[in-house]
Amino acid sequence: MYDVLVIGGGPAGVTAALRARELGASVALVERHRLGGTCTNDGCVPTRVLAHAARLMRETAQHEAYGLIGPRPEVDFARLMGHTLQVVEGIHTKKQMLKHLESSGVEVYVGVGTARFVDSHTVALGDGRQLSAERFILCVGGHARRLPFPGAEHALTHGDLWNLRQLPQRLAVVGGAATGCQLAAIMNTFGSQVTLLDVAPHILPIEDAAVTEALTKAFTDRGITIVSGMSGVERVEKTGDGLKLSYKRDDEVHVIEVDAVIVAVGWPGNVDDLNLEAAGVRVERNYIAVDDTLRTSAGHIFAAGDINGRMMLVQSAGYEARIAAENAVAHGRDGEPSEYCSQIVPHGGFTDPEYGSVGLTEKAAREKGHDVVVALASYINMDRAVIDDRTEGFCKLIVDRQSHLILGGHVVGEQAVEIVQLISAVMAGEMSVEALAALELSYPTYVAIVGLAARRAVHYLGLMKLAPEFREMGPHYAAEWERRDPTTAAATPIDTRTDGS
Repeated sequence: MYDVLVIGGGPAGVTAALRARELGASVALVERHRLGGTCTNDGCVPTRVLAHAARLMRETAQHEAYGLIGPRPEVDFARLMGHTLQVVEGIHTKKQMLKHLESSGVEVYVGVGTARFVDSHTVALGDGRQLSAERFILCVGGHARRLPFPGAEHALTHGDLWNLRQLPQRLAVVGGAATGCQLAAIMNTFGSQVTLLDVAPHILPIEDAAVTEALTKAFTDRGITIVSGMSGVERVEKTGDGLKLSYKRDDEVHVIEVDAVIVAVGWPGNVDDLNLEAAGVRVERNYIAVDDTLRTSAGHIFAAGDINGRMMLVQSAGYEARIAAENAVAHGRDGEPSEYCSQIVPHGGFTDPEYGSVGLTEKAAREKGHDVVVALASYINMDRAVIDDRTEGFCKLIVDRQSHLILGGHVVGEQAVEIVQLISAVMAGEMSVEALAALELSYPTYVAIVGLAARRAVHYLGLMKLAPEFREMGPHYAAEWERRDPTTAAATPIDTRTDGS
């Protein structure tokens, strides 16, 4: 009998197994198919390969302006998909997950089919073997949701995408959240005529309003048709040379003809095959219910990653897994359990343009009762963006007026997903916005946009000494080389109007 049995070999499962082993437990890990999970095999890694290819395509539009003469390339979609699979294999080779686990003393059962609970301390593997453990950590991930409309068998999910060998000339993407927007942007860049549909009133509904508005305009400008506020897909029918998708909006049925339909509308947990009733584990809304220590309704069983439905991101899966492992190993020992808190989790999308966000949106901050200053700096004011001819975008900081702490940061534009990491670090370190404004960020870089936004927030907060005649000029927009001392409070607060208020 093992001390800890981990079910699932994705980022959460591998991390949990290694951490439990580091703490001295005897550990086994069970993976029904292949290590790496959705992230490596058909999620983040291959999608990022396509996003990189799309970026390279976009760059070619600038070649002539920069003195690079030659024909623009075309997409060999079959070759691109083949390269994508090669990259996935390269990531597996680099990670050496099986070797790493085994060399750490974890017993690994890979390709053994679905594990099912026989009783609260025993699971049966798909190959007939049974394993027992004192504690369990469930990291079995999730799967793409399929919608039950007539003709749904003709639609693809994100996981089916990798079997395509021909670029769809006309593509419908159902779902305007992160996955759907990424696929729409990528395929649009490759040359597909894309229609993006969602039941929400706008795309990216969980993002800050400024992000949603910017991406909606950018997508529309690039030729993507956005259909928001629809009632749902009525049916998909196969035609002689493609598909016919019918959807309902404003009580009317609309029809579009496409070559492929991709459904990206949710990610329920893989709860159905585990026989969780035998272990006394409660399921809520297709996810395993956990408390703040990631313990399930069965005291000796924990759940981390997508399966608990809390924060379905790779970075969160690893963090959750460490907490679950520490609490599982500490089960029955003295000591306070660790709790999971997901207040500062950066995320974003490799769309065109990119977007990245962390913390609260402006609306959420106000609804929570914060008196906020909102500072927004545009890429057009940044020399690096002008140099690269990538002036589309902004950085928006939401700052608590009393504490001067950053509550949220939202970036749209080149390298947005990278830039938002700096804001996350500042928030995690509880650095004041005036301390951020005083950082000497390298020039010329895209990350300097954060300093621009921070200095504008400092200006709004009245933390700069200004001559009376300068104050009388009204609000001043921070330029990249504007370098007043943001740590010195003004005797008289200046104009504290906020952008967008």
